[in-house]
Amino acid sequence: MRSIERLLMQYGESHQNKTNVMIHAIAVPSIYFVTLGLLWSIPVPEFIAQFSVTWAHIIAIPVLYYYFSLSGPIGAAMTLLTIACFGGVKLLIWFEISVWQFCLSLFVVMWVLQFIGHKIEGKKPSFFEDLRFLLVGPAWWWVHWLKRLNIGY
Repeated sequence: MRSIERLLMQYGESHQNKTNVMIHAIAVPSIYFVTLGLLWSIPVPEFIAQFSVTWAHIIAIPVLYYYFSLSGPIGAAMTLLTIACFGGVKLLIWFEISVWQFCLSLFVVMWVLQFIGHKIEGKKPSFFEDLRFLLVGPAWWWVHWLKRLNIGY
């Protein structure tokens, strides 16, 4: 069994209840977005800022490498999500909405929802066992879409 299949199977064990799955379908990509938004908000040194690079850009590189190491299609899908998230952050900036305040607020709300989902599920979140599951969650979310498009992962 490939590593990605094993990780997704383990993650799926604590995500069986339909309500929990629906909460995760909203909360997981939202948390990915707001995490990038929070990283975007951390000031970078001037010699880096002159290239319009943020901490979100810097952290995205090893994160996307990890996804590609698990699966090419998941890596590509996560690249699309990352680009969309960067676009979302730029929209917040364009609308003059404080990125860090918006993202911090949504971060808290989405994590509360996730824990409510796990309370309903009756199982603790997977990342309590292994922190890699914080990154597996978005991959798990994408696998549902890739399966619907008949794209293997």
